[in-house]
Amino acid sequence: MPPLFLPSSSSSSSALFLLLLLLLTLQTLTSISLSQPDALRSPEKCGNFSVSFPFHLSSSSSAATFRLSCTNSSTLFLHINHQSYRIIEFFTDGLLVDFPSSPSCRQFNDLRSFPFSANQFFSISFENVIGLYDCEDSSLCKFGCETNDLFGCDGREEDETSGGDIGCCYPLSDHSAWRAGDDFSVFSKYGCRGFSSWFVPRGTNRGKRGVKLEWAIPRNSSEAICDREARTVNATAIEGSVRCVCRDGFVGDGFVHGTGCLKSCYKDGKELYGDKCKIKKHNGKKLTVLAGVLAPLFILGSLLALFCLLKRPVTTHKDQQFDISTSTTTTTSVSFRKGYNKTRLFTYRELDEATKGFQDSQKLTQGKTGTIYSGNLTNGTRVIVHKVLCENKIEFMEISSQIDHLSAVLHRNLARIIGFCMDIGYNPLVVYEYPVNGALGDRLRLGLDWCKRVNVVAEVAGLLALLQYENYPPILHNNIASGYIFLDEDFQAKVTGFGLQRKQRIDTSMYDFAVLLLEIVTGLKQREETVTQALQRIRSGKLEEIVDPSMYFHEQPVAFREQIGLVADIATRCVLFGGDGKFGMVDAARELLQIAGNNGGGGCDKKRDGIEETFSNSSLLQMISMSPDSIYLPKT
Repeated sequence: MPPLFLPSSSSSSSALFLLLLLLLTLQTLTSISLSQPDALRSPEKCGNFSVSFPFHLSSSSSAATFRLSCTNSSTLFLHINHQSYRIIEFFTDGLLVDFPSSPSCRQFNDLRSFPFSANQFFSISFENVIGLYDCEDSSLCKFGCETNDLFGCDGREEDETSGGDIGCCYPLSDHSAWRAGDDFSVFSKYGCRGFSSWFVPRGTNRGKRGVKLEWAIPRNSSEAICDREARTVNATAIEGSVRCVCRDGFVGDGFVHGTGCLKSCYKDGKELYGDKCKIKKHNGKKLTVLAGVLAPLFILGSLLALFCLLKRPVTTHKDQQFDISTSTTTTTSVSFRKGYNKTRLFTYRELDEATKGFQDSQKLTQGKTGTIYSGNLTNGTRVIVHKVLCENKIEFMEISSQIDHLSAVLHRNLARIIGFCMDIGYNPLVVYEYPVNGALGDRLRLGLDWCKRVNVVAEVAGLLALLQYENYPPILHNNIASGYIFLDEDFQAKVTGFGLQRKQRIDTSMYDFAVLLLEIVTGLKQREETVTQALQRIRSGKLEEIVDPSMYFHEQPVAFREQIGLVADIATRCVLFGGDGKFGMVDAARELLQIAGNNGGGGCDKKRDGIEETFSNSSLLQMISMSPDSIYLPKT
């Protein structure tokens, strides 16, 4: 055996120096990572207004373009080209202002009374609707524009009975008579003598009196504008300028020179930030000390292991043996597998205490399958407790069998079942883990980007299809809704709230899924009448009127706008053809997975590259790739 090579003393000293340097760096980084803020910086105030970047009140700042003045500690003014505009309301992409030099509201104004010249920071928004008076040429009047609720100075809706007929109505989004960069004097060539203006938010028909100005910052290729956790949004009416919007899971103004983006999460009905979003909370100083103690021990252990490794005799390939009896195989990103979990059997009393007696304050959602509650076990673990609807002894036994079946299913989009309670005389109770980002419905109200929305519904459709068509007996949800879908730290879907009856009384699965898809598109909880209205808008080509305003439909990339249309179309077919079996969950899953799988570009976060693997190692994968006519689906 050749002699063992040992490093020289000089090389040992160099290695030791590098290891000590690594230790110091580790300690520094640990201290820095633990000192992140857990609250947003407070904005400047003027009366009821909160002034956020890029706007400011400071006279010492060099950014004069966005400097505002606060009068009488209550009234804000924006100053552009020697004109002062009173601010009525702030929006994420603009601000609503009053007419300059106008001490009181006027029913209509001279076309030259709003002398605004667009620049690389500000422009009149396309979301304004204009009422024109005494026009000689009525060709610019747009049919249907007058259906908006536009209010006069007295707060009453503008119509002939109130003496405030708007005459000719023109939305600036039409682009035929007015284009970005124009002022209102352009309407004089149509012989118009006066005008009024309202801001009508996307997806609504209710106007707010005033003129909305869009703001943005010129794109500078030599300097970063947006925080690394923010995405860049192109301005609609200002060419070459952008705004920054924090990615989902982060909050702030999104700008490098502003507050940037801070980690955000949703717990116990409250939005938290920074370190408070960590699943495990520890004292920062203790962790720093612990890291300082463990790091040297780790390094010494590594050196000892290296020394032993160098002393170990080298074996040739012929000497190597492999004991197949002790080997194990593992798979990564396995989407669906079966195995028996160790679930806990709770008593009714334990879960009654965990949910504070099933108080309404603990109630998360209620539906056809029962009621979902939030609870805390005695060890501090937060859980979801599902009180399953059960009407008779036969259903009780049926549900008991299905709980056992469901507990044996392991799937990344199925919330983990911690345990259950089947005490006689009480409703069956199923206890799930509580994912950190809460219910999908709550996240939609806070704002969720399109990529995450479509990923969630694709994951849910895939899970439901697998449980329905790859299990015997099939597992049906019976009431899929946003309140039963929770999101983990990576915004992966975790489904809860299964009804657990073997058969549905009435098959409403595709209708329920259609309602979920519409909620994803609109951001609003859907009722029967709103579903009908939404489907009417979709079928009449007015999708943009119902899209969640927080997604800024017209600012989305073309590919995303097309995807929103495709999801809305799937919702329509779920309603029209889901009841007679012509369009089922397998069809919906196939199309949604394809949409989500195409989101490799376009700014989507690729943390979940395995979304296409929802059907890995599954015969349903072949089923989904087949043509609809060749698929045989077992009856349930």
